[in-house]
Amino acid sequence: MGKRRQQGVLQRVLIASAAAAVVLIVPLQLGPLDLGHWWGGSRAAIAQIISADGVSDRVYEAVPDLPRENQYISKETGKVAEKNTLVARLIRYHLYVKGRPPFYRLDWKLTLADYLGVNGLLNDSDYPSRDQLNQNPLKGDVAAVRQLNLAQRNALVQALTDAFSTQIRAPIPVPKPRIELPKGARE
Repeated sequence: MGKRRQQGVLQRVLIASAAAAVVLIVPLQLGPLDLGHWWGGSRAAIAQIISADGVSDRVYEAVPDLPRENQYISKETGKVAEKNTLVARLIRYHLYVKGRPPFYRLDWKLTLADYLGVNGLLNDSDYPSRDQLNQNPLKGDVAAVRQLNLAQRNALVQALTDAFSTQIRAPIPVPKPRIELPKGARE
C-alpha cells in the first residue's frame, strides 16, 4: 500500500473514531442528573448552537396566528421587550428548564402538557425571563397556551420540530471504509 493511500485510510479511521468517541463520551461527561441531555451536549453547548429568538421567529412565520405575549417590560431597558415572546420562553423552558431534546414531537407535546397542567408543574422560580422582565410571564403564557385549540397546538409542535430539525440536525460525515480484496480473490 502506498504512503498516500495509508494516510487516506488513517484519516478515515481517525474521523470515524472521533465520531464514535463523541457519541460515547458526551453522555458520560454530562453526569447522572443530565442524562436527559443525551441528544447533543450540555446546556451551555446547546445554548451556543441554538438561538431561541431565531427559532421562535421561524415558528411565528410558520404559524402566524400564535400569540406573541411580548407586552412585558424589560427590567434592564424599561421598554417593552418585543423579542421576548411566548415561543422564545417556551423554547427556553423546554430546553433549559426541562432538559428535553428539541427534535421530537412527543417531547414538545410533553412541554405543552406542562403548560396545560396535565403533565408537570410549572414553577414560578425557574420560569424563563422571570429575572429579565418586570413581571413573571408564567401566568400569561399558561393562559395563552390554554387558549390555543388542538389544530394550533399541533401546528406549533410541528413548527418547533421542523425549525430545530433544519437548524441543528446535520449528519456528521463519516466516510465508508474501502475494503480491498487480495489480488487472488477477485472473481
